[in-house]
Amino acid sequence: MIYGAYGYTGALVAREAAARGLPVVLAGRDSERLVALSRELRVPWRAFPLTDPDAVRRGIEGSAAVLHCAGPFIRTWRAVAEACLDLRVHYLDVTGELPVFHGLAALGPHAERAGVMLLPGAGFDVVPSDCLAAHLVRRLPGARSLVIAFSGLGRMSIGTARTFMAHADLPGTLAGPAVRAFDFGDGPVPCVALPWGDLATAPRSTGVSQVSTYMAASVTERVLLRLAPRIAPFLRNPRVAELTAQLLARGAAGPDPAVRTRGRSRHYAEATDASGNTVAARQRGPDGYTLTALTAVEIARRVLAGEVRPGWQTPASAYGPDLVLAIPGVEREDVR
Repeated sequence: MIYGAYGYTGALVAREAAARGLPVVLAGRDSERLVALSRELRVPWRAFPLTDPDAVRRGIEGSAAVLHCAGPFIRTWRAVAEACLDLRVHYLDVTGELPVFHGLAALGPHAERAGVMLLPGAGFDVVPSDCLAAHLVRRLPGARSLVIAFSGLGRMSIGTARTFMAHADLPGTLAGPAVRAFDFGDGPVPCVALPWGDLATAPRSTGVSQVSTYMAASVTERVLLRLAPRIAPFLRNPRVAELTAQLLARGAAGPDPAVRTRGRSRHYAEATDASGNTVAARQRGPDGYTLTALTAVEIARRVLAGEVRPGWQTPASAYGPDLVLAIPGVEREDVR
């Protein structure tokens, strides 16, 4: 089941899953939009809201796994995850929201007892970075610290922009206190420190607790991030937050196919041990939204094939550092 299947990212995931022949059920709140996508893909659908726990359980019942694509996940994950645990259905999502990772991690013991896998971050957040971090610690088993940087979000979808607004008043979400340049393969690129999902997932995948995450940012974006703490109180107003999200998404649902085809995601990471030994690697792949559809469906395929590890998992803890290399167009190189 793909919940939130008619959203920008959800529709990309649904089309990829149908193209790969997975047995798909579309789900979400809006039956009209579900019907339209169902006719296009020739797959069944179910409409139910996440505000009614009984409706959620009835909607999910009979599924082997749910791939949750309806954000902001901070508002939606618990209803879906708890229903999955009750029904012993595996839970996947494409969040990059740090509080959601922590929330699902707290449910890990319950999931392990139920034989259910909870695997958030099955998309651009955090499959490529999680696998890259695990690859480096495989090369340097005594690593004590990890630094991860990425580029490739490009133009935001409206859903991503709304998620960003939903976290605007959380401590550290919009403040980029540190700037550092990273070479993704074409020369140094300025990046800002941001609290990303890897702060929760990398320690689970690698055992390394000291993790820093950075995002490539233009001069304009860096200025906006510095101003963000001052404007965060205004973004608590739903109308202001929605207007800001529309501006960030440039009034469109998300980047069109041509933009996605041209786009590329890039990651750089380094691991350092107590003696100062450092290893580093770079990774390139399709743009963030395309990569999300490809990785989420690949993980869903493995789950349906019975490849699961009960409890709270990360992409790399469940499927190893080379999971991302199964995705067409992804390349990795060790640079140190």
